[in-house]
Amino acid sequence: QVQLVESGGGLVQAGGSLRLSCATSGSFFSINTMCWYRQAPGQQREPVATISSGGSANYADSVKGRFTISRDNAKNTLYLQMNSLKPEDTAVYYCNANARVGTQFSKYNSLYWGQGTQVTVSS
Repeated sequence: QVQLVESGGGLVQAGGSLRLSCATSGSFFSINTMCWYRQAPGQQREPVATISSGGSANYADSVKGRFTISRDNAKNTLYLQMNSLKPEDTAVYYCNANARVGTQFSKYNSLYWGQGTQVTVSS
């Protein structure tokens, strides 16, 4: 019903910047909270940043002041601007979206994930 496709990952030197995008498509009534997560090799997936439908954002302590989450509700697209990147930011980055789906008579919320995009920061 809902598809999320991340893009913008790649290889960058420490101190550099990348901008990730997450395009949402499919059949839904609305997109509520959207999030970025990341998963480094051998580690659990962890939250990076969250943004509400109204634009209220929260960040993991490890990325505060360096990363900025934003969204374009008209385009149903989520972004993550990553500055001052560090080698420890290396991971696969995933977006997710809490979407209102279903039928006109039976709506419910469901969580969807993208396939991930690799970010590698070299020292």
